[in-house]
Amino acid sequence: MGDRLATVRLVAIYGAILAAASLGLRWLEYRYLVRAYSVEVYVALVALAFLALGVWAGTRLFRHAPPAPFVPNTRVVETLGISPRELEVLDLLAAGRSNKEIARRLDVSPNTVKTHLANLYEKLEVRRRTEAILRARELGMIR
Repeated sequence: MGDRLATVRLVAIYGAILAAASLGLRWLEYRYLVRAYSVEVYVALVALAFLALGVWAGTRLFRHAPPAPFVPNTRVVETLGISPRELEVLDLLAAGRSNKEIARRLDVSPNTVKTHLANLYEKLEVRRRTEAILRARELGMIR
């Protein structure tokens, strides 16, 4: 037990000596850099200080308010006669889902999804998926 304690002390002493020597070398290296590159070091320190100030000011002064919650325009949905299921299909369509993915998500056949899409195209007066999504967003039906 005594040998083990002596070994631990010896390792701790050597560790402390190495740490002090490393710190001394870093201090000497710093002193050399300050003498050799004094202007550059001070410019870099000032630049870092302004960078930190800018980041701090940016986070404090330019906080964005959280976006208002989306409220769909139900009046347009009712006016166009879009069913709740067609609205679900439209939401999934806007999320970038394929017909097969929409069918799996809604537990219907892909042909049913195609029928819903055809009805949506007719009601929104569009010919493509992208036009349907754009038109629905313009009308405030989807996010």
